[in-house]
Parts: sequence; C-alpha cells; structure tokens
Amino acid sequence: MPVSAKEKIIVALDFPDRATAVASMKRFAGLLDRVKIGLQLFTAEGPDIVRIAHDLGFRVFLDLKFHDIPNTVRHAVASAGKLGVEMATVHALGSKEMLLAAAEEAASHGVSLLAVTLLTSMDPPQCEAVAIPLPIESQVLRLASLAAECGVPGVVASPLETASIRAALGSSLRIVTPGIRPPGSPADDQKRFLTPAQAIRAGADFLVVGRPITAAHDPLAAIAAINEELSSPEE
Repeated sequence: MPVSAKEKIIVALDFPDRATAVASMKRFAGLLDRVKIGLQLFTAEGPDIVRIAHDLGFRVFLDLKFHDIPNTVRHAVASAGKLGVEMATVHALGSKEMLLAAAEEAASHGVSLLAVTLLTSMDPPQCEAVAIPLPIESQVLRLASLAAECGVPGVVASPLETASIRAALGSSLRIVTPGIRPPGSPADDQKRFLTPAQAIRAGADFLVVGRPITAAHDPLAAIAAINEELSSPEE
C-alpha cells in the first residue's frame, strides 16, 4: 500500500550545534513529523534540543543507544521518558537483564523502546573483528528475538534483515530502519542499505534518513522525491 514520507520518515539531525539543527527543522516543519536526535547533537546541546524539537511540532526519536549495567540504563531510560520522547534506543547486546530493566522503565514512562541489533555501518569483516557471530542476518534475528522476549516493543535493524525479522516475529514488533539511501544517493559509511520503497516493502515501520535529506542541495526536493517514491504503486 502506498505510504507518505510524512508518516514514515524520521530525519536524523546529525548536526554539531543547535542553530544548524533548528534551521534544518524549520525548513521541513509540516512536511515531516519526526526527527532523530543522536549522540553528536545531544552531547553538544543537551536536553534543551529535545524541548526545542517538541516546540517546533516534532516527535522525537532519542537515539543514544544506552549500553551499560541494568541499573544505569534503567535510570537513563527514565530520564529520556521525562523529556517526553516518543522513542529511545538501547543496545540489544547489553544483556537480557539490561533489556528487561529498560523495557519495564520505558513502559512506565510511555516511551517506545527500541533495541539496536547491529549498526548498519558494520559488514562481515567488522563483525569478525569484534567476535560477533556470522552470518549477520542470523545474529540480528537472534538479538531481535531476545529483545522481543524481554518486552522491548521494537528494534533497529538494517533493511537487509527487516523481512526476516518481520517473518519471524510478526507484525506487532516495531521496526525502525536506518541504512536508507534513495536511488542515486552515495552510500557514505552505510554497508547494509536499501532504497526507501524497498525498505517499506521489506516490512519497516519507520525509515531513518539523514544526509540524503539534510546534506542535499535542496532538502525539500529530496523529501519530495522520497515522498513520490513511497506514494507510487508497488513495483
């Protein structure tokens, strides 16, 4: 079924400071509903940038990828909840106990927790270097299954594993997919990626798109092109 960029795209605000991020948000306010605030921007500007995004009318995906002992992660999730974010991330590799603690805390604050499986910048040689079992798809599915078992309602995974996760774990699990590159866009540091339409067809609920929009010569035209791709009849 055709969908729209407004309902499916989360723009990654990978900027060094508040002024640049705010200028970007003001450009696409009304065209998109959600933004992702990650490590770079949050470290530079702190919780205020989340409040600013809310004031501009955006839902916030706080992507800090918590990975620590269970008690520390529990409190970090609670802090995210107090900011009113819609979604927040933890690393699935953080252990079953950590995932259980995070899921419980997120539910009490109305935060949709997402467990990061494997970063989309990782390929087989990088996985082997840090002793992550291969093949990648099997490891991602294993981590997604663990997250679901612990009550985490969603995962972050590359579009190459999305169909397998959806087939194994059903329609109720939220899948947020980075590694999105519209046709003709450079891969940058992404190793496992698909186009927006391909990712949606694979079963993704939301698509995280950064540089193909924010670094585009005309970001509004980039959004329009993605919207046209998503709203076209299925191939």
